[in-house]
Amino acid sequence: MLEDFHTIGRIATSQLVDLLDIAADTEVLDAGTGIGGTARYLADRLRCKVTAVDLAEEYCSTAEWLNRLVGLDGLITVQRADATALPFADNAFQVVFSQHVQMNVADKVRLYHEARRVLANDGRLAIWDIAAGASGHPTYPLPWAVDPAQSHLATSDRLRAVIESCGFTIEAWNDLTETAAATMQSILTLPPNPLGLHTFVDGFAEKVEHLTEALADGRIRAIQAVARATGR
Repeated sequence: MLEDFHTIGRIATSQLVDLLDIAADTEVLDAGTGIGGTARYLADRLRCKVTAVDLAEEYCSTAEWLNRLVGLDGLITVQRADATALPFADNAFQVVFSQHVQMNVADKVRLYHEARRVLANDGRLAIWDIAAGASGHPTYPLPWAVDPAQSHLATSDRLRAVIESCGFTIEAWNDLTETAAATMQSILTLPPNPLGLHTFVDGFAEKVEHLTEALADGRIRAIQAVARATGR
């Protein structure tokens, strides 16, 4: 649970990876890498090269340190960058991961246009994200926002429509809210672990409780998706 800065952590990452056909020669971008858990999982399991970017300098430096520590720095390049203004050429990647990023981005069109720009034709955008539900607003603070002004949740339908409008064809769109809620509820019953996300996130226990409650009663939704880059 330390490495993956998103709901149900490594479980969600591994399930998303299983939907993709990633080989050793696949160029992958992990956009919003946090401390690099997804990048390390991909590099270690599939031996592919991963470019990992995050807006927070401290996350990038921590990711680089951990990559060196486990001997994966030869496969992973870490760079500080904004996912809405990526410093990469057009068509540079075959896969882009975007996990728990868009809820912090008001301009979702710009976010997904950038993902499409850096993807080669037939490349895939892999998404694990939180959408707004239909039964009210979540309680703050949450892991990604201390108050509503920092959160930019869209409904699942709106999110899908924006992604499609940016040159993607949806190949998988799975609402995994019930599974995510049950898994988070189980995680909350585990004994405290000194190596957890509370190491990096202030007030993490309260934020996770609010996240779990909102998933359980439908105020937010957990969406797993794969979109193929088609039209520009």
